[in-house]
Amino acid sequence: MTFRIPRLPRPAFRPPAVRPPAFTGRLHDARTATAVGRWLGAAFAVCLVTGLVSHYLQQPPDWLADRLPARPVWGYAFTQGLHVATGLAAIVLLLVKLWAVYPRLFVWPPVRSVRHALERLSVAVLVAAAVFEVLTGLLNIVEWYPWPFSFVPVHFAVAWVATGSILLHIAVKAPEIRDHWGRRSAGTRTLPAEDAVDRRSLLLATGAAVGVVTLTTVGQSFTPLKAFDLLAPRHPDHGPQGLPVNRTAAAAGVTARGLAGWRLDVAGPRPYVLTLDALRAMPRAGARLPIACVEGWSVDADWGGVRLRDLIERAGGRPGRDAVRVTSLEVSGAYRVMEMGAEYADDPLTLLALTLNGQPLTLDHGFPARIIAPGRPGVLQTKWVHRLEVL
Repeated sequence: MTFRIPRLPRPAFRPPAVRPPAFTGRLHDARTATAVGRWLGAAFAVCLVTGLVSHYLQQPPDWLADRLPARPVWGYAFTQGLHVATGLAAIVLLLVKLWAVYPRLFVWPPVRSVRHALERLSVAVLVAAAVFEVLTGLLNIVEWYPWPFSFVPVHFAVAWVATGSILLHIAVKAPEIRDHWGRRSAGTRTLPAEDAVDRRSLLLATGAAVGVVTLTTVGQSFTPLKAFDLLAPRHPDHGPQGLPVNRTAAAAGVTARGLAGWRLDVAGPRPYVLTLDALRAMPRAGARLPIACVEGWSVDADWGGVRLRDLIERAGGRPGRDAVRVTSLEVSGAYRVMEMGAEYADDPLTLLALTLNGQPLTLDHGFPARIIAPGRPGVLQTKWVHRLEVL
């Protein structure tokens, strides 16, 4: 006799229901996002303006090159120090802003209409551009470049993407921003009253975090606070001759042996060549000027040397009208050759410096001669100068 086991019907497969996560935490609301967003928007605005100053000082268009003002002497040190300090504060603000709004990423359904899809796409571009700007800016001040592209042009281009995204976001969210702008705004009054105390605590904590980050980094440019300079990558007093150095002689491929027999070649209508002794024998000048770098640090120092306009005039140039091309002994580098507009070249404080704080330049600071000019980025204060060309 044969026994057959009856087949039981297979239960139909039912995939688990997809449900968006539920957020029970408070303060993920429009009032919190608006309050933090005001600070963040202001920070990005400051970064944009000061970033444009830095960019056009480093890479001026032809029509602007001879008109860039050399004064105030502390101008670049102030604007770039403000740029970096505000950018570091923006990191804190951006993190809090993203915390306030991230539950909206899980709204279901994810796309409700064409307008909603476009709005979410614009927010994605905004967040990506903002994160890219603060992250690459942070890595730039510590001089770490783990990417294949050139930092300056890409950071500059994405800044415009971020700016356009912010303006678009403000336009789209204008009604919501208006309704939650202040504590007495219509939208704010509809929120649970018991959340107000916690929201104020969150905003105060955010402000305190921004204050701590600023206090522990701004001393690299605002030297009265240098004692608190704990988190910045540079300290204004650390380095040869009491000044930081970004690019060392070893990194530039410049050696003391290679400087044997150094000569300064000055090209112009009446070209000439100077030995170091002949250069030192020329009428000397001094200036107290800051050295200010794009990484946000700056230090005032006493520089001594020969006025650049005297060298230009001796070569037959026209002070106040002719620009100068400066060439370094660096083996390679984006700033090995630098051009200086007529306004800078003619300034009496612009020197071909030979001494720093009363001592001959060390090799890392550009021995035997370097450029120092008022209101210029540090990357344009060319070191190891061996050729000047009147343009």
